[in-house]
Amino acid sequence: GVRRIEAVTGAAALAYLNAAEEQLKEAAGLVKGSRDNLIDKLSAVLERNRALEKQLEQLQAKAASAAGDDLSASALDVKGVKVLAVRLDGQDGKALLALVDQLKNKLGRAVILLGGVHEEKVVLVAGVTKDLTGQLKAGDLMKQAAAAVGGKGGGRPDMAQGGGVDAGSLDAALALTVPFVEAGI
Repeated sequence: GVRRIEAVTGAAALAYLNAAEEQLKEAAGLVKGSRDNLIDKLSAVLERNRALEKQLEQLQAKAASAAGDDLSASALDVKGVKVLAVRLDGQDGKALLALVDQLKNKLGRAVILLGGVHEEKVVLVAGVTKDLTGQLKAGDLMKQAAAAVGGKGGGRPDMAQGGGVDAGSLDAALALTVPFVEAGI
């Protein structure tokens, strides 16, 4: 039930106020404004930042979509199933999910595992076309791949996500896809 009150008095209070005033002036200078319109300027900067982040996400999705056309040509045929396991660094989970959906539509009967390093973490997305989910489950593939990179993952039979921390093992995790299909078919 004890309350603590901290206060600054005398010369220390004056120094504290002067330092706070200097910080305000410096912040206003950074956003090219005055102390009076600092909040408005900061709001505008943050709004612009959000708009640019959204635009960047859209451009990354377009780039991933364009890459999908090239990737579909590199799919292997394993027992009548198209198998694609590719490393795409710099893509977030949302972009990889969209790309897996696109590739599933393009390849037909397929098992896909995409992975990459995004913001120093491994991101994995697996997809299995619906006609194969009776034999192969994306969640099972994801559990194996995520374990290989020191992480966890799971999901539905047709789509799964996961991640990990060991980027050095990502290529080995992607290499698990063909044996997974061979064992399941």
